[in-house]
Amino acid sequence: MVIETTTPEIEVLIQQRLQAGGFKDAEDVVLQALRSMPAGHPGSERIKAIQSMTFSELFAPLRGLNIDFEQDRQAGRDFEL
Repeated sequence: MVIETTTPEIEVLIQQRLQAGGFKDAEDVVLQALRSMPAGHPGSERIKAIQSMTFSELFAPLRGLNIDFEQDRQAGRDFEL
């Protein structure tokens, strides 16, 4: 079986794990990742559900909470360009 990644982030993560040590090759990284989450893990279904949500569906539970996402202009320090 040949597995090809199409996401650059995956390759970067694999390279980071290899450089950190503890893995002999990319196949070992993938094997350990798969072993760490058993098939049918309850979290995997939740992750799939979240990934398929629209932005408004994801934040729907926050409706009506009057959350202010405005940036605090007083925080930080002054600077000149």
